[in-house]
Amino acid sequence: MKSLSFKKDLVGVQDELLRFAYKLTTDREEANDLLQETSLKALDNEDKYTPDTNFKGWMYTIMRNIFINNYRKVVRDQTFVDQTDNLYHINLPQDSSYESTERAYDLKEMRRVVNALPKEYRVPFAMHVAGFKYREIADKLNLPLGTVKSRIFFTRQKLQEELKDFR
Repeated sequence: MKSLSFKKDLVGVQDELLRFAYKLTTDREEANDLLQETSLKALDNEDKYTPDTNFKGWMYTIMRNIFINNYRKVVRDQTFVDQTDNLYHINLPQDSSYESTERAYDLKEMRRVVNALPKEYRVPFAMHVAGFKYREIADKLNLPLGTVKSRIFFTRQKLQEELKDFR
């Protein structure tokens, strides 16, 4: 019986999800693909849904996450990595491993500070760092543009404050 109710709810939100998908992708075919992928993921994860909770919100979250992951994959696939030999590294001092270890520690410390932030600040900042424009972030998270800008600004301030010793 639970499965029947789940599928009924899934069919009931298809039109709203399609509109949301179109808003994210601005392309009919991509919106249909995103809707299909979202529906399949929801069906695959039916056991993870808690009955009597916000089903529509759960579905929107799945769709948004799929869209962001697909976007990152496209960006990653379009990134060109130069595979040619680079003779620049021949003249680096032998102690360069210290610098890379120190840089890795700095990145780890930055991640720690960002991950300690509340989700409403962490998500817009992570999207901004991933290359999303302010307007895209506002649209995808259904937030006013000013809210997105202020949250990213706050996160930057927090990072500067927490990491002032790294300058």
